[in-house]
Amino acid sequence: MRSLSSLCRSSWLSRTRREAPHSILFSKTLCTDNSDGVQSSRIKIFDRHFRRKQLDRAAWLMRSKDSFVDTVAENLLDRLEDCKKTFPTALCLGGSLEAVRRLLRGRGAIERLIMMSTSHDMVKLCRDAEHGIQSENIETSFMVGDEEFLPVKESSLDLVISCLGLHWTNDLPGAMIQSRLALKPDGLFLAAILGGETLKELRIACTVAQMEREGGISPRISPLAQVRDAGNLLTRAGFSLPGVDVDEFVVRYPSALDLVEHLRAMGETNALLQRNTILKRETALATAAIYDSMFAAEDGTIPATFQVIYMTGWRDHPSQQRAKRRGSATVSFQDIHKQFGSES
Repeated sequence: MRSLSSLCRSSWLSRTRREAPHSILFSKTLCTDNSDGVQSSRIKIFDRHFRRKQLDRAAWLMRSKDSFVDTVAENLLDRLEDCKKTFPTALCLGGSLEAVRRLLRGRGAIERLIMMSTSHDMVKLCRDAEHGIQSENIETSFMVGDEEFLPVKESSLDLVISCLGLHWTNDLPGAMIQSRLALKPDGLFLAAILGGETLKELRIACTVAQMEREGGISPRISPLAQVRDAGNLLTRAGFSLPGVDVDEFVVRYPSALDLVEHLRAMGETNALLQRNTILKRETALATAAIYDSMFAAEDGTIPATFQVIYMTGWRDHPSQQRAKRRGSATVSFQDIHKQFGSES
């Protein structure tokens, strides 16, 4: 089987050259691995090939309007309204592409929008949905590519936006570094990823059921970033003016089966490389029963927690605000305390 890097540089890239503007395509991907191309030392957590299949399936199962996904996309896009500057050229990277495009509604004054996913079916879905969107004078292009190997020129974009996609990358800092390199100076990076508290009820039910039925546990839900790590990720990727905030949603479902079906439609089921591909029927039934007994409300519905981490970062530019040099203060804290401190 050919590696993802070779796919991105050959078949995927050749496909993008027919669908995306040539001016932003790069002859080599903005890969953060060693120059000799050896990637065996990079830790692989997720099965990216299987992840692509998940998105292909989600493209067929996706709801026309998913209230949870739409809310996350709206919250992410609202941040564009807080910016005075415009973003003529933007890249929408993986995740919930269709929701972002549908809810954009002129925010950010985007003139050229590139929509990219690892899934050809997902890109096709977005391209077909484009006909139903009212004209916004946005030149929209579509590209099949990998977030871990961006086929984009350096300093060619004003905005990179990703809604519920980057938490599936094996090298999240590397993907964020490539996004920064693709941005022009003073370009904006916006991303929403699922946080570590997501599906905590399902994690508990799965663990208890596996211990009871199988005498041990295997990972059924993918590991996710913690809130405390998000700011460090932005700083490590070299973004200036990093910002992180968190939303927590509790979505109620008629049953555990409805929750699983929703996760499939979003493309958010387990894609761990070391996942157990066999789920015993008795374990699945036990999980649903334990979920219901531990968390069900009086009306019979069950809650599912989704923690969403929003990350904002800018590519460095001389016009941006900067902290003063250490020792440059002209007023001491002692003077401030004497003037404003409480009386003893």
